[in-house]
Amino acid sequence: MRIARIETFQVPPRWLFCRIETDDGLVGWGEPVVEGRAEVVRTAVEVAAEHLIGADPLRIEDHWQVLSKGGFYRGGPILSSAVAGIDQALWDIAGQAYGVPVYALLGGPVRDRVRMYTWVGGDEPAEITDSVGAAVAAGFTAVKMNGFGRIGRAATVADLAGLVDRVGAARAVLGDERDVAVDFHGRVAWPTAPRAIAAIADLHPLFVEEPLPPEYGHQLPRLTGSTVPIATGERLYSRTDFLPALTAGIAVAQPDLSHAGGISEVRRIGALAETFDVPLAPHCPLGPVALAASLQIDFATPNVLIQEQSMGIHYNTSNDLLDYVADPTPFRFTDGYALRTETPGLGVTLEEAAVRAADGRDPGWRNPVWRHPDHSLAEW
Repeated sequence: MRIARIETFQVPPRWLFCRIETDDGLVGWGEPVVEGRAEVVRTAVEVAAEHLIGADPLRIEDHWQVLSKGGFYRGGPILSSAVAGIDQALWDIAGQAYGVPVYALLGGPVRDRVRMYTWVGGDEPAEITDSVGAAVAAGFTAVKMNGFGRIGRAATVADLAGLVDRVGAARAVLGDERDVAVDFHGRVAWPTAPRAIAAIADLHPLFVEEPLPPEYGHQLPRLTGSTVPIATGERLYSRTDFLPALTAGIAVAQPDLSHAGGISEVRRIGALAETFDVPLAPHCPLGPVALAASLQIDFATPNVLIQEQSMGIHYNTSNDLLDYVADPTPFRFTDGYALRTETPGLGVTLEEAAVRAADGRDPGWRNPVWRHPDHSLAEW
C-alpha cells in the first residue's frame, strides 16, 4: 500500500481539511489548520506531500519524524499544524487498514465515554444566563466562557466587577453540580492576571485558561500558587513546549490536535503530563476531523479531564460542525458525554461532495484586530 494522492480543502467557516488516498482506495482525513492562516498551512501540506507520495502510509512515526525534524528549521504553528493534519489522516488510514478504531492502536480504551463542554457567549461575553441555561437544557455538565473582551493592561474596578458578574451568573444557573471554565484568552497583562484570578476564586471555576499569552510562560509560577486551577496549551506545539508549563505548575494541559503535531505528538504530551499528575483537556474549537482525532486520544489516554467541542460556537456563523459529516452519530452527546464507538479509523466519515463543493468558498477567515482607546494594539 502506498500514498497515491494528497489534497486539501479550505472550507467555511475557517477550516482546512486534508485528504490522503492510497493506491488501494483507502482514504484518510485530517484537519491541518492555523485559524486565520489556513492558506499558509495549505502550502505547507503541499510541500510535505513531496515526501509522502509513493510512501507507505503505515509508517506513521517515521513520517512524523521526517516531516517534523527532517528540515534544518523546525517547529512553530504552521509546520506543526501541517504535520498534525497529515498525522491524523495517516492514523485514519491505519485504523481502516487494520479494521479498528485509532484508540485500539493506541493501547485500547480506558473509558467508555468522554465528558464534553460547550461554549457560551462570544468574544464579548454577555447574556450569559440564557446561553448557560440552554447548555444545561441540552445536557451539558460543563461550559466555557470568555472572561474578558478587550481589556487594558491594568484592569479597572469595572472590568473586574464585570468578570465576577458574568461568572457569577453562569454559576447561578449551573449550581454546585456543574462546572464553568473561564478563558482569559491571553488578553490580560501580568498586572491584571492575579487580581482577576483571585476575584473569581470563590466561584470555583473548573480552570482559568490562558491567563497570560504563551510568550510570558515564565510568569506562570507566580499564578499557579492560586487555589484556582490554571490551564494552558492551545498555543504550545510540542512536548518540549509543554515541559516548562508543566514544571511551572499548571493544573490542566490543553494541547490542540490540529496544532500540536497530531495524534502522535499529543499522546506523548499526555504521557508527559501524566508524570506531573496533570490531566488533559484537549483544545478543539475547530471542525469534525479535529474533534474526531481528539476523541480517539480521549478514549485511550488515562489522564483526560474533559473535551472541548465547537458546535454552535460564535465563530461558526456560516457552517457548523455537522455540515460536512455523513454520519453525525459520533457527535451526538448523551448527558454531556461523547460515547465511544467501534468505527475503524478516526470514527468520522466526511461528506466528500459537500467538502469539494465548499472548497474555495472560505474567503479567508482572519481574527479581529483590536485596539485600545489610544489606538495601540490590544490582545485578541
